[in-house]
Amino acid sequence: MNYYEHTLIARQDISPSQIKQIQEKYSKIIENNDGNILKFESWGLMHMSYLIKKNKKGNYLHFKIEGSGKTIKELEKTEKIDKNLLRYLTVKVKKLDLETDYFKKNEEENKNKY
Repeated sequence: MNYYEHTLIARQDISPSQIKQIQEKYSKIIENNDGNILKFESWGLMHMSYLIKKNKKGNYLHFKIEGSGKTIKELEKTEKIDKNLLRYLTVKVKKLDLETDYFKKNEEENKNKY
């Protein structure tokens, strides 16, 4: 089994319930194709460097997956036709960092700023 980091960018105008549906949809695809989700992070709505399909922002979803090439192939095949997604990226890694949350806002830092 290989390790992958998989990031999705969903449209900016979808609701939180639709984001949850997208997460569940792709989680099921991963699990049905002998994959295992080791960690899921929702990074939230963030600005993009450039317009993608006339969108300035996107909702970022990040999966850390253990699986095979077949798992990723099925995942990307479904993502190509999903109208709610702007982009996706899969990166094969040797080792996953499951402890660090890079986009989680530190509440103490925010208190010190104000």
